Amino acid sequence: MVFRLMAMFDYWNPHIERMPLEDLSRLQEERLKSMVHYVYDHSPFYRERFREAGVAPSDIKALSDLAKLPFTYKVDLRNTYPTGMFSLPRNRIVRYHVSSGTTGKPTVVGYTKDDIEMWSDSLARALTSIGLGRGDVIQVGYGYGLFTGGLGLHYGAEKIGATVLPTGTGNTERQIMLMQDLGSTAIACTPSYFLHIAEVAERMGVSIRDDTSLKVGVFGAEPWSDETRRRIEEATGIKAYDIFGTSEMSGPLFTECQEQNGIHIWSDMFLIEVIDPKTGEVLPDGETGELVITTLSKWAIPLIRYRIGDLTKIDSEPCPCGRTHPRLMRILGRTDDMIVIRGINVFPSQVESVLMTIPEVGDHYQIIVDRKGPLDIMKVMVEVTETGFSDKISDLMSLSKRISKELKGVLNVVADVELVEPGRIPRSEGKAVRVIDKRKV
Repeated sequence: MVFRLMAMFDYWNPHIERMPLEDLSRLQEERLKSMVHYVYDHSPFYRERFREAGVAPSDIKALSDLAKLPFTYKVDLRNTYPTGMFSLPRNRIVRYHVSSGTTGKPTVVGYTKDDIEMWSDSLARALTSIGLGRGDVIQVGYGYGLFTGGLGLHYGAEKIGATVLPTGTGNTERQIMLMQDLGSTAIACTPSYFLHIAEVAERMGVSIRDDTSLKVGVFGAEPWSDETRRRIEEATGIKAYDIFGTSEMSGPLFTECQEQNGIHIWSDMFLIEVIDPKTGEVLPDGETGELVITTLSKWAIPLIRYRIGDLTKIDSEPCPCGRTHPRLMRILGRTDDMIVIRGINVFPSQVESVLMTIPEVGDHYQIIVDRKGPLDIMKVMVEVTETGFSDKISDLMSLSKRISKELKGVLNVVADVELVEPGRIPRSEGKAVRVIDKRKV
């Protein structure tokens, strides 16, 4: 393994971030045992869950014993709404965040003062790893309020000494004006919203590359592909980094480093596994499965073997950046985002990865799934770039067939392709609506 020479200021906490793997494993083992005793003593939910599984805190003596512990599911948070999974009384809680709750009850997450500090510290490490710090102006374009995105980035950015521009979502033309006038050097938002910002900027006669100081984008809250990253970087001149977290864990917590080859998960704070989503069997590094996370330093609502639902794989080899903490490779999608078409599993990220390699295809698309008689049908609505659009029907038909062929080669599913003019697909200031499944209506 060849490491780049890194200055100490390239790390937020070099002692932890570069800790030898053996020391990191010992630290995790100590914190896991401590956390298991903590939840057993303080959480009626986990005490009962452990008893049902026939496991006691004394059974957990090493990291290899983790698999003895039962899984936790998102439905557990909903079934114990609002605070049935909390491990501390309300007078120890300094903040609540609440999920959108689009289906059934929302999930409520509480924070102690130490939980907020851990969250901020995690993001301070992450933002430092992508070269941000004092002197940067970080424009936070995630939502503020009950949603965790905005406030998480806000506190992490302030902790590293950066200046925060808390624009939130919406008011896109004003955001572009402030980006120019206040010298934003980084922006954090969904990748689809940044693509929309770039579109609006172009209509305003503003070049992100030439007329702003923007150099870094921190994009997440929705799946996106390396092909979309390439498009963003080539079109705007910025470096685009992936960010990861969930509201149940705290919110956004981790990013890629400047190597752009996997998201560093801080092992002193979280313990990660990848499992077979059907059997629950733990998979070795490099195999794709469902992400499972155990919190090691979260006190209001700790989570033991929480099944995230995201499909990914782990690389535990030390990174060329010098950090020894494991990395998550790109999220393929969520187990509940998977579309089943005539028995074949399809993820929106697979569709995107194909579309973004075709020069005539624009940045926006939508997948529409329906049923015709007993058969499932999938249509992909694709915006064509202005230069790729043609007034010749034969050219458009040829492009449509080419896209359909490329999709079938990757998905093994025949998709109808509908080409539309630029701007036809609705834009979103938050998470993009990529899939419309009419079979559920």
